[in-house]
Parts: sequence; structure tokens; C-alpha cells
Amino acid sequence: MTAIAERPTVNRTASTAHRAVAVPAETTRERATRYTLAGLRLALGWTFLWAFLDKLFGLGHSTESAKAWINGGSPTKGFLGNAVAGPFADFYRAFAGAAWADWLFMIGLAAIGTALMLGIGIRIAAAAGALLLVMMWTAVLPPANNPFMDDHLIYAGVLGVLALTAAGNTLGLGRYWSRLRIVRRLPFLK
Repeated sequence: MTAIAERPTVNRTASTAHRAVAVPAETTRERATRYTLAGLRLALGWTFLWAFLDKLFGLGHSTESAKAWINGGSPTKGFLGNAVAGPFADFYRAFAGAAWADWLFMIGLAAIGTALMLGIGIRIAAAAGALLLVMMWTAVLPPANNPFMDDHLIYAGVLGVLALTAAGNTLGLGRYWSRLRIVRRLPFLK
């Protein structure tokens, strides 16, 4: 899939060692795949970014204005203090509402969402996002609607696909990002 995402969209020839090598044009399926992956990246990016904004400002969807972080509320206290269940419940309740947990959670949501929306640092954003999602999944074991599977695991899998397919190159700044000297030197930053 990476080769598909990075292939040029026009038919060109490239000169290597005095001979021309034809680079095939992108197929309709490859183009559709690139845009589908970009759409999934943007959708997941918005999911993380929206969670950050709602918890920060209390926009009234999941967080009431009075419980917003900027109004002194804790982004982790309500869920980790009351909604967790299963074998890891005591672990999560132990740091519900802790300042360090609030900061890590909010920085994580903002950074993951921003990176996905911009199409930069997709590998790190995908790894961090998948870790956060799996932790959220373990906080409510077993899931409410299925003995094992829920949307947290599916989103984590989609993040893995995005990390493996250069999904930031389409409708994002991934190509520019990958040309930066530090990113070329440290490829895990892609």
C-alpha cells in the first residue's frame, strides 16, 4: 500500500544511468484508495481533536460547560472515576482526576488529532492513538455490546493501516513533512 500512496499521478519518465524508465500512471483504484485512506485519517483526526476541544471548553456534547477543563473540571475524573469496569477498574480509578493524568490525556488527544488532521507524524500519532484507544478499551472490559470487540479496537486497527500507507500524503502535509531533514534522519517521525 505504501507504494500506491507514494506513486505519482501522471505518466512520466525518469532518467537513471542513461536510460529512461517509465513510471506507470496511477490507476483509478489506487487513487480511490489514497483518498479513502485520507478520509479515514481526517475522520479519526477529527475524532481525537473533537474530544480534546469538548473536554477543554465543555461544548455540551460529552462535557458540560461547568465541567470543562478551563473551568476547573477534570477530563479524566468522570470516566475513570465512575464508568470503568472489569479487571483493570481499580488501576484506572487510582489516577482518576490526577493532574498528571489530565495533562497527559489532553496533550495526547490534541497532538494525535492535530498530527492526523495535518497528515504529519502519522506513525507516532498512530502508535500513540492506538495505545490510548486500547487503554480506553481495557477500562471497560468487557465491552457493553460485544464480548470482546468494540470501536476502540477497530479505530486502533485503522490507525495501524494509516501508519503503514503514507496516508498523510493525500490531503495532508505528509510529502512536505517527509522531506524535512530531521524526518529523513529519523524515519519513525514520518
